[in-house]
This record gives sequence, C-alpha cells and structure tokens, in this order.
Amino acid sequence: MRDTVRQGVMGQVFWYWVPVALYAGAIFYLSAQSHPEDQLPSFLLKEVSDKVLHAVEYGILSLLCYRAFRWAAGRAVARQAVVLAIVTASVFGITDEVHQLFVPFRESSWQDWLADTVGATIGAISWRFIRSE
Repeated sequence: MRDTVRQGVMGQVFWYWVPVALYAGAIFYLSAQSHPEDQLPSFLLKEVSDKVLHAVEYGILSLLCYRAFRWAAGRAVARQAVVLAIVTASVFGITDEVHQLFVPFRESSWQDWLADTVGATIGAISWRFIRSE
C-alpha cells in the first residue's frame, strides 16, 4: 500500500513539478547568455516588444506553477495556488534580474521585473479560470 502511495507522489512530482523546474532552468539558461537573441527566432525580436516577451515568458512560468501548486501540493496549498504561483514567478523574476547583473552585455531593470509580474498574474489567473474545478 505504501509503495502505491509513494509511486503516486513521485508521479505527481514528475508530472507537475518537473515542468516547472525545466522551464525555470530554460529561463536561467537564456538569462546567462550574453546575447540570447541569437537563440530566439528573429521575428520575436523585431516585431514584439521586450516587455511582452517578458510577460509571456513569466505567464507560462506562473501557469506551470499554478498547475503544480493546485494539483500536487496538498489541499491547504491548493486553495492559495493562484497567489503562490504569482509570488513564485515574481520572485523568480527578481532573481533573474539580479542574475543578469553579472552577465556581460546584459541589463537588469525593474521594468522587466514588472513585466514578469504582470505576465505571471495574467498567466495564473487565466489558467485558474480556464481550468476551474
């Protein structure tokens, strides 16, 4: 019986939390690049605002966090999943901006963090209403 429960918990960790970790790792990797635009499609950089890209990037992170907090972290946490997802993505945005201070040719700005937080808010709230249960 315990093995079944343990396998269920490991399955939840894998299904819900691994995507969060992988996506956050991808953000960190791109932030560590001096010229991340070399690794992105050129149409994104020419026709889309930098702040929109930040908002979308952190909207997706927040959506993944909401999903994990809502379905893989227990009932008490699930009730606060939207707030926790927004706060988690926003705090990660702060750490990302601080990280960029140490990367050659990169800038750190509070406006980027604000775009991250706005995107995180939109992402978590949108997913909450799309997947209301």
